[in-house]
Amino acid sequence: MIGVRRLGAGDAAVLGRLKALFDEAFEQPGRMAADAGFERLLARAEVILLVAEDGGELVGGLLAYALPHVDPARDELYLYDLAVAEAHRRRGVASALIEALGGLATKLGASAIFVQADDDDAAAQALYARFGEGRRVHHFDILPAQGGNRADID
Repeated sequence: MIGVRRLGAGDAAVLGRLKALFDEAFEQPGRMAADAGFERLLARAEVILLVAEDGGELVGGLLAYALPHVDPARDELYLYDLAVAEAHRRRGVASALIEALGGLATKLGASAIFVQADDDDAAAQALYARFGEGRRVHHFDILPAQGGNRADID
């Protein structure tokens, strides 16, 4: 039976296992904070880390962020990363994680959850289409140096 829970203080070891799952799934080692930063990350209220476990084994997880808006009716959650261990794919793990995030969004008063999927990631697009309506948007990565050099703002 798959159980989903939110990580919190004291879950640094579980976050380490989730990091390893993300590293493997995205084939990009080192994408998340080093182990020393796990407790600091877990303490941040806007950071949402959910894990799916089956008999104590971590089989999936997601990273999302709560994004407040100046109009509280427009607060949103951004689903940043979602991964499922290869041996557990196509068994409802990703859906269980998204459904749990939806429940949390309701509790937090968020108006929506948004997520991006690459054009060539048909599996992710099919998954997310089951939960919401897709639309084409443009994504821009603005590096800090490209954003300007105003050093007078704290």
